[in-house]
Amino acid sequence: MRSHRRRGAIGGASALAGLLCATLLVTPASTAAASTAADTAAHTTTIRADHALPYQNPRLSTDTRVPDLLARMTLAEKVGQMTQAERADVAADPGQIAELGLGSVLSGGGSTPAENTPEAWADTVDAFQEQALSTRLGIPLLYGVDSVHGHGNLDGATVFPHNIGLGATRDPKLAERIGHITAEETRASGPQWTFAPCICVARDDRWGRTYESFGEDPKLAASMSQMIEGFQGDRGELDDPDRVLATAKHFAGDGLTTFGTGEGDYTIDQGITQASRAEFEKLALTPYVTAIKKHDVGSVMPSFSSVDWTDDGLGNPVKMHAHKELVTGWLKQKQGFDGLVISDWRAIHQIPGTYAEQVATSVNAGVDMFMEPFSGDTVGYPQFIETLTAAVEDGVVPMARIDDAVSRILAAKFDLGLFEKPFTDRRNIDEIGSADHRRVAREAVAKSQVLLKNRRHTLPLSGHDEVYVAGSKADSIGDQAGGWTITWQGNSTHQIPGDTILDGIESAARGEVTHSPDASVPVPAGAHGVVVVGEHPYAEGFGDVGGPRWGYDPGEGGVQRPALTMQLSDADTAAIEKVCAAAATCTVLVVSGRPMIIPPELLGQIDALVASWLPGSEGRGVADVLFGKRPFTGKLPVTWPRSVDQEPINVGDSDYDPLFAYGHGLRTGR
Repeated sequence: MRSHRRRGAIGGASALAGLLCATLLVTPASTAAASTAADTAAHTTTIRADHALPYQNPRLSTDTRVPDLLARMTLAEKVGQMTQAERADVAADPGQIAELGLGSVLSGGGSTPAENTPEAWADTVDAFQEQALSTRLGIPLLYGVDSVHGHGNLDGATVFPHNIGLGATRDPKLAERIGHITAEETRASGPQWTFAPCICVARDDRWGRTYESFGEDPKLAASMSQMIEGFQGDRGELDDPDRVLATAKHFAGDGLTTFGTGEGDYTIDQGITQASRAEFEKLALTPYVTAIKKHDVGSVMPSFSSVDWTDDGLGNPVKMHAHKELVTGWLKQKQGFDGLVISDWRAIHQIPGTYAEQVATSVNAGVDMFMEPFSGDTVGYPQFIETLTAAVEDGVVPMARIDDAVSRILAAKFDLGLFEKPFTDRRNIDEIGSADHRRVAREAVAKSQVLLKNRRHTLPLSGHDEVYVAGSKADSIGDQAGGWTITWQGNSTHQIPGDTILDGIESAARGEVTHSPDASVPVPAGAHGVVVVGEHPYAEGFGDVGGPRWGYDPGEGGVQRPALTMQLSDADTAAIEKVCAAAATCTVLVVSGRPMIIPPELLGQIDALVASWLPGSEGRGVADVLFGKRPFTGKLPVTWPRSVDQEPINVGDSDYDPLFAYGHGLRTGR
């Protein structure tokens, strides 16, 4: 039995009163759709109060309710539960949810309601939920979103440092607190499911998803997976209004892929992990043991990548979405994982064969729910339903496999309390982006900063010092938030609530602050220089070194962003050289999703060097350590190379010769 299942049950008149009260509290009344949702909610609550059927009885356990409901379902209803569409696919015609009996809808990166507010999100989710509840059995909808560093799709949410920065804190309890805040902000706006955390182990920093990893050591990733506890809560808390279903991803080996094997024109993302079984067990699977056995994660997402065992020679890679040995054998049988397995975005289309073969192979491998948006293609969720239905009718996919998948999906919905409270509980909606939440984010930023070099005790600066600030990233909250913020790939131009690093410096410094992005303004005599440099935002695939360039966000007009090389731009390099030559001291902050190459001749000019990672919305957290309000305590979660040619480089390599070793981090203060 899953430890977080609530098998309880408040019963009798008080339970009915509580349910009715909750419905009245959470029902939106500002739109016609919301009013209809309220009517539906009242109706479904009345039915459940009467306990007409066992699966509608909240006093019964999930283990009792699931088989009762499953036995009442047709094949069409079961296959519908295994299908997930994208918000944009159904927004114009929500009736598809009822017509096809869809089990889930997601918002992909950047997929938001027209008005990107918490209320609009909740209204959208509730309108979709109304359609699901109108079906014969009234099975509620499960709504998923990528809340990977806060509810980043939502404008106004608290945006935390990405995982690589959290890995630098070495603070699992902090990760749990961040998970809890993220869960509260996510569920208050409608979604009940997050596709997080990524517990991948990044072994090649050229990978565009390096910043989604807690680091290169599987033990660190396992430790920081405590974030799952924040998302899901303790035993019986998953149906609380401040918890969401978590997803451990990407199972498995996504951070171990070999450079040059990437899918399509990606250089490393979605590529092939070439490893022995023993190496794969150690580097790829270890974090999942902790996520499942210790934290009881509710869902797992397979990776786009393949694995090719070196034990029997290279040349026969198998996509993870088709890997029955690992998904069913290792994950479900050996580890006893009883949650649901959700496919990644159209990932089954990369499995060799026809679409019918791709569907059957993946279902038989153990995938339970399928993320099948249209994405401009003619094949999407309606075709998935038709194809899987035919596969079952033809005996290609056993009914037992369908029943297993649907049982897992229904269990998650019961555990989340969606049958009793299907609509968004908005009691915490005013906490989204609150001062209390941002204080935790600011703390996380400060703890994530890694002091790599500190010649002559340059840092911390005195608050009375005159400060000269330069560099392309000093006053860009879009850059410091990175990818998976407002849009899929993020954008330098995004403006979200929060403070830039420059804002933080101006707030902390009592002396005069001069800001010149390109260092063209002369440095005042005696001023201390701070140069903030780094990478443009990116996400999966387009973040690969040598990979394709992105230029498709609204407002970019198709103009491609600069190529990603792990090298500083010429402009940032020039700014460092100008400031270091003229300032009393020269501090360089690197805002990036991975290490950046600092050539020896440039490093020699720098007095203090800080890895700031992608801090998110709270730039004041950076200033807190610059000016000594908090000490530097962060440690490198990945090895910092001397050159890109050293990649992949990881602690324990026989020829290990980094610029800064894994775990390096100077301290200041007490």
